[in-house]
Amino acid sequence: MNLNSMTNSAIAQEIGSRIEQLRLEKNITQQQLADEIGLSRVSYRKLAKGAAKFENIIAALRALGRMDLIEQFVPETSFSPMAQLKLKGKRPQRASRQRSETSDDNNNKELDW
Repeated sequence: MNLNSMTNSAIAQEIGSRIEQLRLEKNITQQQLADEIGLSRVSYRKLAKGAAKFENIIAALRALGRMDLIEQFVPETSFSPMAQLKLKGKRPQRASRQRSETSDDNNNKELDW
């Protein structure tokens, strides 16, 4: 499956479908899983259709014993040793602002006499 060619909604539906598949593999009813994660059955069905808060997806994966999927979803990143030296051991708190090339081009055009 090529996620880049899918809409966000389609990806959310696919995630919900996969959670539903995991539930069926564990032979758990929708009501049992909904109760375990603190949702109503209707809210669980919305989750299975891709309309859920991320927290509820995490709760469902935790209840199904598949937190390893979250680790794969967002793997921990590490800085290179050189980058850590430059930062003196501190991780950045914010991303730096990107300079736009178009503003530089506009400034250069205004300076041409």
